[in-house]
Amino acid sequence: MGNTGGVTTDNGRSGPPVTSTSIFVLSLARRIEAELTNVLGPLGLTVARLGLLGHIATMPGTSFSDLARMSGITVQSVHGAVKALAAAGLVRDHNARAGSASTIEITPSGARLLAEAERAVAAVDDRMFGADADPVHRGLGEAVRAAFEGRTTS
Repeated sequence: MGNTGGVTTDNGRSGPPVTSTSIFVLSLARRIEAELTNVLGPLGLTVARLGLLGHIATMPGTSFSDLARMSGITVQSVHGAVKALAAAGLVRDHNARAGSASTIEITPSGARLLAEAERAVAAVDDRMFGADADPVHRGLGEAVRAAFEGRTTS
């Protein structure tokens, strides 16, 4: 199924393009992830670490368990990522002792990097879904924003 541009029929000829919504969205998601990787890499971030940094910024004092639940990753993975963010001076844990509850918060350096990353992400959004984007992508972007307007994530 590597060919999403068309389907090979029994007689070997190429048929119409795949019209599966799932395949289309997955293909677009991979393109978006590649674009984000390109703009976040020079900042020393990945999409996942940007997500963690954003969660920490909006929920000061959040726990490792909360971060894992919000990010959809294991607590062990969160520990490793937060440790790397802390080593880079982007977050700090005021209670970094085994057996005690953590109070993780973003540092001023982390807040500056987060703002820079948000500008980079906004540029990707504009390229992919803005006024000069493919009309289909622009419409999809509008539909996604409309679907989530006023919603909060948990």
